[in-house]
Amino acid sequence: MNATLQRVTQRIIDRSCVSRDAYLTRIEAARSQTVHRAQLACGNLAHGFAACQPGDKAALKSLTHSDIAIINAYNDMLSAHQPYEHYPQRIKQALQSVGAVGQVAAGVPAMCDGVTQGQDGMELSLMSREIIAMSAAIGLSHNMFDGALYLGICDKIVPGLVMAALSFGHLPSVFVPAGPMATGLPNKEKVRIRQLYAEGKADRQAMLEAEAASYHSAGTCTFYGTANSNQMVMEMMGLHLPGSSFIQPDSPLRDALTDAAAIQVTRLSEASGNYLPIGRLIDEKVVVNGIVALLATGGSTNHTMHLVAMARAAGIIINWNDFSDLSDAVPLLARIYPNGPADINQFHAAGGVGLLVRELLAGGLLHEDVQTIVGFGLSRYTMEPWLDDGRLAWRDSPAASLDATIIASVAHPFAHHGGTKVLDGNLGRAVMKTSAVPEENQVIEAPAMVFESQHDVGPAFDAGLLNKDCVVVVRYQGPRANGMPELHKLMPPLGVLLDRGYKVALVTDGRLSGASGKVPSAIHVTPEAYNGGLLGKIRDGDTVRVNGKTGELTLLVDEAELAQRQVPVPDLSTGAEGCGRELFGALRHQLSGAEQGASCISF
Repeated sequence: MNATLQRVTQRIIDRSCVSRDAYLTRIEAARSQTVHRAQLACGNLAHGFAACQPGDKAALKSLTHSDIAIINAYNDMLSAHQPYEHYPQRIKQALQSVGAVGQVAAGVPAMCDGVTQGQDGMELSLMSREIIAMSAAIGLSHNMFDGALYLGICDKIVPGLVMAALSFGHLPSVFVPAGPMATGLPNKEKVRIRQLYAEGKADRQAMLEAEAASYHSAGTCTFYGTANSNQMVMEMMGLHLPGSSFIQPDSPLRDALTDAAAIQVTRLSEASGNYLPIGRLIDEKVVVNGIVALLATGGSTNHTMHLVAMARAAGIIINWNDFSDLSDAVPLLARIYPNGPADINQFHAAGGVGLLVRELLAGGLLHEDVQTIVGFGLSRYTMEPWLDDGRLAWRDSPAASLDATIIASVAHPFAHHGGTKVLDGNLGRAVMKTSAVPEENQVIEAPAMVFESQHDVGPAFDAGLLNKDCVVVVRYQGPRANGMPELHKLMPPLGVLLDRGYKVALVTDGRLSGASGKVPSAIHVTPEAYNGGLLGKIRDGDTVRVNGKTGELTLLVDEAELAQRQVPVPDLSTGAEGCGRELFGALRHQLSGAEQGASCISF
């Protein structure tokens, strides 16, 4: 076992001992030695099964059969979630085959960040995680259930569902993916057309055709953003069935995996004699495995917040130092766009999660001695599913990469450092996704160009004001200022500047997530400008140093000068209304800093 992995894990255990013990005591108190609905009064129980079919109603009356909650994030706005439309009925049939009952306990909101990028609605995105957790909790609060199945894939949705599941940590829980869409327009070509559009060299019709060819059917978007990072992390944390994350929708294998996931949760219930609640399954070692999964694949920077909030829901306290130290030990083993040309389907074909787990275990970079939904030991996740004469079976994943340009070995990694770097300095702490940034671009010292809205960067670019070495500072984008939107609208123009030969970087208290590309970006700057962070004192022309190699983020201005500067107070009122934002004001002002998970939920 890698010494750094052991040291960080023990540090997390020591740091979390009080909160973890309190959490385990709480979920043990919620445990029932019989079916949970037996605690309900007759009138309560009658309401709970009133709409059930006769067979299910009889089973629920008997107080001997398990009742499984289905928490569904279905809508057909999200391509990734559209396949979930018919999952509840399929799941109910699978549960009936083993004498259990399934009930849709809650539908939770699920927004598409791809639709809201650069729009007002994006300011609700991060906060939707908290709403998802609360919505799922409302469904589970009926106390009818002996286990739960969670149907969700995309950005804030899976973390919110995990937080809810851990709030009801006494229940066995299985997460059910739906898989990626088929490969469309190559990512490199999509980026090329986006940059041509940013330069005015391609019209809107060409841009729309390229985007439509990229995002073209049901299933998860195929680039390695937060949605697919969610799936990678969940599988390596043992919350999916082995090898199930990246099987495409509408395939017989996907249907078989969905049936198997439904049945599997009944095998973990109190009645099964093999009780394993999610609150005990997810421990400090499992959380570290999730971080390793993220780092080894160059996954979404959103998880530097999400994993913090998810772990805290289980009484486990992690911070960015844990990410940073693990990143020094975990090599980069995957090249998936934006840190390489391949998409998630090509990653899966090259050996996928099973091969990655095999490599990391062999290198002592994952905890093998953990619980999973399919039993003890992470080595079970070196297997991949297949159909043997129409029946679901598992076999060994490839012993070596089938495409060494997509999945590398621990012996010969793409980089000896994980894909995430924590930056620190007088500007605060920040995160940089280094896996997609060429080394020669990771260090920049240049004058600042300061903006207080992402919408002002485009006009400055069009006017030629950014045609120089510069550090673009976009502030007042943090959790409390405006909900911390993703700022992908900035990537095409800044990418053009890099291609023109300028040294350029982005510094912001906003987000970029898994689609962060070749532009060196210090994101999630904490403390945010709205909370008095030094980011608020930067002026145009100040020299800023961003060093993704050493982890430095420094404003090179004399301390006496900074002490005399007044922090400008921008008018953020226009961003507090419209597109539903007025409904979220109280929640927004309760959000913690990015390193604390950007959460308003107190666990």
